[in-house]
Amino acid sequence: MPGSGAAALAWALLAGALLLLPPPPVLPQPHRRNVSETEAQFNTTYTDWVDADLLHIYAFNHSVRRNTTEGVRVSVNVLSDHKDLPVLFVVRQKEAVVSFQVPLILRGLYQRKYAYQEVSRTLCQPQTKTEVETQHFYVDVSTLSLNASYQLRVTRVENFVLRTNKRFSFNATASQPQYFKYEFPEGVDSVIVKVTSAMAFPCSVISIQDILCPVYDLDNNVAFIGMYQTMTKKAAITVQKKDFPSHSFYVVVVVKTEDEACGGPLPYYPLSKNASPDEPVDQHNRQKMLEVMVSPAITSEAYVSSVLFCLSIFLSFYVLTLLIACWESCRQHKRKGLLSAMDSPSLDTASLLGHSRSIPDSFLGRGYDSYGYGSFGNGSSSSTEGVTDSLASTEVSYSYVGERSLENVAGRPRLDSLSSVEEDDYDTLADIDYDKNVIRTKKYLCVADLARKDKRVLRKKYQIYFWNIATIAVFYALPVIQLVITYQTVVNVTGNQDICYYNFLCAHPLGNLSAFNNILSNLGYILLGLLFLLIILQREINYNRALMRNDTHALECGIPKHFGLFYAMGTALMMEGLLSACYHVCPNYTNFQFDTSFMYMIAGLCMLKLYQKRHPDINASAYSAYACLALVIFFSVVGVVFGKGNTAFWIVFSVIHILATLLLSTQLYYMGRWKLDSGILRRILHVLYTDCVRQCSGPMYVDRMVLLVMGNIINWSLAAYGLIVRPNDFASYLLAIGICNLLLYFAFYIIMKLRSGERIKLIPLLCIISTSVVWGFALFFFFQGLSTWQKTPAESREHNRDCILLDFFDDHDIWHFLSSIAMFGSFLVLLTLDDDLDCIQRDKIYVF
Repeated sequence: MPGSGAAALAWALLAGALLLLPPPPVLPQPHRRNVSETEAQFNTTYTDWVDADLLHIYAFNHSVRRNTTEGVRVSVNVLSDHKDLPVLFVVRQKEAVVSFQVPLILRGLYQRKYAYQEVSRTLCQPQTKTEVETQHFYVDVSTLSLNASYQLRVTRVENFVLRTNKRFSFNATASQPQYFKYEFPEGVDSVIVKVTSAMAFPCSVISIQDILCPVYDLDNNVAFIGMYQTMTKKAAITVQKKDFPSHSFYVVVVVKTEDEACGGPLPYYPLSKNASPDEPVDQHNRQKMLEVMVSPAITSEAYVSSVLFCLSIFLSFYVLTLLIACWESCRQHKRKGLLSAMDSPSLDTASLLGHSRSIPDSFLGRGYDSYGYGSFGNGSSSSTEGVTDSLASTEVSYSYVGERSLENVAGRPRLDSLSSVEEDDYDTLADIDYDKNVIRTKKYLCVADLARKDKRVLRKKYQIYFWNIATIAVFYALPVIQLVITYQTVVNVTGNQDICYYNFLCAHPLGNLSAFNNILSNLGYILLGLLFLLIILQREINYNRALMRNDTHALECGIPKHFGLFYAMGTALMMEGLLSACYHVCPNYTNFQFDTSFMYMIAGLCMLKLYQKRHPDINASAYSAYACLALVIFFSVVGVVFGKGNTAFWIVFSVIHILATLLLSTQLYYMGRWKLDSGILRRILHVLYTDCVRQCSGPMYVDRMVLLVMGNIINWSLAAYGLIVRPNDFASYLLAIGICNLLLYFAFYIIMKLRSGERIKLIPLLCIISTSVVWGFALFFFFQGLSTWQKTPAESREHNRDCILLDFFDDHDIWHFLSSIAMFGSFLVLLTLDDDLDCIQRDKIYVF
């Protein structure tokens, strides 16, 4: 059959092809390594050798009890020097395998290599379900070297389980890490692990890991799981039972190969002429003595009592304010009853909440005419009647001055009817502008001269301060809250506690927050800021009621009442509390501006409010004020990021600081009646020539000149200090500039107020004294310095301290409490400082 013949031919061809193929190669037989097995014993040192043809196996066994944890430690020392052919040690256990080579190569910064000949490792302990179980483990020793001698020793670890409130000392090196086990006692939900050392270096790492195998206890893997932080002399980690299902954990201590992470110097990397750049360096013995103690953290009852304590402190201010308001109201009603019975006129003056009080007529106008400031009528230089009245008042008794003053107030036409509703329309009239130049350049000014604009216009102008800061607060706070939540999430997920600069010895977690106490202590800013807003609201309501009654004192007496800046100050205080709390979610140098931004705002608003009191018509607008504050915050951020050790930045900032001081001084001295244009230099030279060369004449406005000279001396000194010292904490330096200027202006205001014959009433006097005392104590706690992001996290922890109040709050929390109270008191001082003038005509109140 033709089909069968074709098949036979195919099979024949296949068989021929197979015969032509070359024979398969002969594979070499695998090299058989000699195996040496030894039944080994604990606490015995085995000195032996190994080569490429020999494998040593050491068999160990020990009894493990279910309720007893026993640590086992393997220590090896390779005596031969074969860095290219290391000895491999493999420890085989029931549930884990640990392997390491000797010399042990660990890498540092810039991939530097460090070799260690002596290595010790603690074995992970597997769990047992039976009461007593005999477990076996094996140590295999092998190498590719021709001959390598070594020493092997296996020991039991004493005090492997840490006891509560018991100190335990031990040594650790980079190649001989240590870890210990801790089991939560019954009734303890959280503990704080404290590790201390008398020596700052070598740098070490403290890690808290779950009871799992393997344990990551080398410099190159300790950050893989659990919580960890670098350490020089102090470390503390709060551990909660809920985070560990087995209700136990390992405390791992690793010494790093280099000290750079802890702020130490990088070691000299020796390179011989014939050595390769990749040659490992033998660091010999980087040993550190440490002490560990685990103590219970606070209970849930302590959280509740601390929250109640915080609320009770600040809510007591609400109660105190309410009691003062009721007391003032009762006094007012009693006095009105007495006056009505005697058919005597009642004169109202504001108290803390703006309630009216009566003042004897003999106090009206006292002290002003004796200084010769005089009255300029309705605030206009063309009013001769007012001048005559004022000059005549110096020749009569105080009672007559009071009666005459009231007659002038009642008979004088309203000034705001002369003004248009829009401020710009008023200012652009040529005759009014000329009038302003005449009035504002007089030698002696009274408040009536600088309170000529329509109060409705000024009310809108100053309300913009509040609405602008409210808008800024919303747009500023939302991304800040998002960012700090992200920071906290990163800390919780990665376990890297070097990201945030807490006081770890007094950091009490709650939920996902690592330091709830630092956040809670900021509640005072928010509650007291809200209380201040309520006080301002009540004052404004009382003032508006007086206006509706056409009360002559509200219309024409005292410092003009504008509440917009007060509302802005209260809002800024509340935002300071919110942003300070956000900063303390994860404090570090990248978000420190959150804690200081509204401090700049508060300092600036307080200075503007002081200036506004006697210069209501010429105070800065909200847009220009916030633009300047935004520039300050911009410099703060740039200084924090780029200013450290940057000479060019400090030169530029110092020049800008001095120029800004000079421009502001000119603006204040001339009451805004000057122009910055191309002819400014010519005018400056002309003034210098006429006042200093042609005739030596003193300044026209001596008081203003004294203030500005002192301000320039202080600011120039601060600029010189910054340029020479170049402090690392630029944000605090910038804040110090603002506070110094605020204190200088406030002191000037008080001195000039007393010098002008005015008096300080009881409430503002008590506020000044108590606020000064509270500020003193607050600054004491502030300068304790429990942490600092100007150093490395490990160095910052050297400043950590235990809690000092209720075992919950630390020194910085006390600073939060006291500074919020002091700021609230400072605001009350500004609010009530000029209450003694509420029955004095504005044309008899001196401007300074």
